[in-house]
Order: sequence, then C-alpha cells, then structure tokens
Amino acid sequence: MKNHIKSQPSKGHKEPHRQTTHTWYEDAIAIGIGTLMCSFSVALLTKLGLITGQTAGLGVLLSYVTDWEFGTIFFILNIPFYLLAWFRLGLVFTLKTFLAVAVVTAQMHFMPAMVQLQTLNPWFGAILSGSLAGAGLLILFRHGTSLGGIGVLGLYIQERTGFQAGWFQLSVDAVIFTIALFVLDLPLVAFSLLGALITNMAIGMNHRKDRYIAR
Repeated sequence: MKNHIKSQPSKGHKEPHRQTTHTWYEDAIAIGIGTLMCSFSVALLTKLGLITGQTAGLGVLLSYVTDWEFGTIFFILNIPFYLLAWFRLGLVFTLKTFLAVAVVTAQMHFMPAMVQLQTLNPWFGAILSGSLAGAGLLILFRHGTSLGGIGVLGLYIQERTGFQAGWFQLSVDAVIFTIALFVLDLPLVAFSLLGALITNMAIGMNHRKDRYIAR
C-alpha cells in the first residue's frame, strides 16, 4: 500500500511527453483533415468579412482590397518562407508544408461551389472559425508540417528558444490587426480578434514540447 501511494503522481506533476513517429499514410490523412479544417475556417471568415492572423490573415486582408482569390495570394505569400523552412527545419518539413499550402490553395478554389452559407452569426462564426483553425493547425504541427509563413517562423523560434509558437504568432497578429483597422469596420476587427485569440490559445496550450513531440 505504501509503495502504491508513492507511485501516484504528485499534484504538480507534469504530463510526460513521448516521441512519436508517424507513417506516411498517417501524415497524408492528417494533412488532408488539417488543411480541410483550416480551409473551412477561412470560408467562414470571408463569409462574415472577417480576417484572421498570421500569413492567412494577411492573405484574407489582401483578397478584400484586390481582385485576387485568397488561395492564390496565400500560396504566393508563402514562397519566401520555404527557404527558411528548408535550411532550418529540414527538407521533409518543407516538402510537407509546400504540399499542405498547395492543398489549401486547391480547397479554397473549390470551396465556394461546395459550401454556401445562408446565415451565420458573427460571434458564433468567429468562435467556430478560430476553433477549427486551432485544431487544424495542431493536427498539421503534430505531423511535422504547417501552413508556412509565420507558422514556419514560429515553429523555428520555438525549437531554438523554447518560446511557444502560439504566443509568437499572437504578437504578429497584433500587427496584422492594427493594419486591419484601416481596412475594416471596428466591429469586424473585434470579431476577427476573438477568432484569432481562440486559435492561438489552442496552439499555445496544446503544442508544447513537454507534452507531445511528433515527427
């Protein structure tokens, strides 16, 4: 009985992490599911005229002020970050990220024909969009990929310094939302900020080296 009591974790015990290696088909399924969740998240945002953070947020913002589709802008914005991903995070990560971004670009091209929303409450839409994006990005991160851009830089900084990717991205989002104030009405920026906060909180609380490491 005494030994049994000692074996129990203490109140302040941290959840141990474990190294996980995924198979190629697990990665393929994860990329498919993760990108679909993120693409639908963007579809909800654009339906409401909102934005999000990171590179996707900049892409959405540019799509509002230009005639270009989000998918095309998003793909182009990510090009400079592939070099950083290659040299700092490896060729496999870069190829996975390129594939994920390409899939999102294709999904966003076909999304209007697949999903047509009639009514969407802005509060609920922002919360749902932020939740979907957070879950989708977590799936991608845990399978050694991302949606490029600021996400690549955030993962690199986390690997090198331990500063969590979610909190770094939140800082970048502050800059993007400041710019959005000159493009969107204040209520739309407020709804957008709610969604972005949910996304980054989900990543910040769950994508931690002391809980889960995947390759």
